[in-house]
Amino acid sequence: MNPIYSGKVRDIYDISDGRLVIVTTDRISAFDVVLPEKIPGKGIALNKIADFWFGRTRGIVKNHLISTDTRDMPEFFRKEEFRDRAALVRKLDILPFEFIARGYIFGSMWRAYEEVRPFCGTKITGEYELAQKLDAPIVTPSTKTDTGHDEYIPISDVRNRIGAELTDKITDISMRLYAECGEYALSRGIIIADAKFEFGLDKNGELVLADEIFTPDSARFWRADEYRTGVSPASYDKQVLRDWLQDNKKDGEYQFGNVPGEVLEKTGRIYGECLRRITGA
Repeated sequence: MNPIYSGKVRDIYDISDGRLVIVTTDRISAFDVVLPEKIPGKGIALNKIADFWFGRTRGIVKNHLISTDTRDMPEFFRKEEFRDRAALVRKLDILPFEFIARGYIFGSMWRAYEEVRPFCGTKITGEYELAQKLDAPIVTPSTKTDTGHDEYIPISDVRNRIGAELTDKITDISMRLYAECGEYALSRGIIIADAKFEFGLDKNGELVLADEIFTPDSARFWRADEYRTGVSPASYDKQVLRDWLQDNKKDGEYQFGNVPGEVLEKTGRIYGECLRRITGA
């Protein structure tokens, strides 16, 4: 059995008319390049965190997850290499947008604010410092592409493409997900600065939450006990790896194949700590 799609981190297998198996590997990417080295346990951490959140948010929106128990999957997946990192999911007609719920001003949004220009069609008003909590969370969309970088777009563009009713429903669900899960994460010492969601339609045309949610790869996690405005907060993700690559270029080139073992190990520990804080596992 071969995957029908192999991405930077995930392999997707088509197993029937209505189901897929998604395997989250230990691959890691930075600046759109997959490193030759892997982060042991990273895929398991991501899979378990997403599984936790999918279970917690079923009262808000239906999701694509059927099971993470390989005994529910074809025999091919009942091997140690797939244990705790495979997910059986429903096939969906995936919408060509990502929806990012933002509760803090950071990243591209901060750059737009500094340059006094709208972000995703929204004018950012008020006095803010870097990483400061917004007066009210917002949802900003972006396009989804298989190649190149996603592009931030105004919410009006999404309405024109999929309709106002569906767009407003997704926006409302995204805000509810962000509010409920953000409150829980904060009780575990994590600030969720922003989070990305993907949605699809099932065979009955019902809206379904897909992909992964509230993992270090799909959300921006900050350590609550170290958080302060005006600086870039310490995060629970691969930022330590990105920082090393940024600081150790040679002739302007990233050294993807020369990342020290201690940097890879520290990155792995961060994913593991994130799993323990969120799930207690």
